[in-house]
Amino acid sequence: MQCKNMGKNDSKSAGKNAGANESKMAMTAGGLKLMIGGLLVMAAGFILLAGGGSDDPQVFNYAMFDFRRLVAAPIVIVAGIVVVVVSIMRRPKDKKEE
Repeated sequence: MQCKNMGKNDSKSAGKNAGANESKMAMTAGGLKLMIGGLLVMAAGFILLAGGGSDDPQVFNYAMFDFRRLVAAPIVIVAGIVVVVVSIMRRPKDKKEE
């Protein structure tokens, strides 16, 4: 007897929850755009980091230790990582139906 009641309740509850369990994308379009922007910022940081080598291995090049490579590039890379993390962790805004 208990099994019959469970079957009835399950079919009713399944009908009610069918609309609530719609499949949603994990990333929204805005989040995806934000992630691509963060990846571009990271790429810009790696471009800032590049260079500073010497053609002759016997000659030391002090351009390797300038502000751009030691300070600016790592800050830009970390900012890009922060943007990517925010784009992943951000919750999409739910549209309120009235």
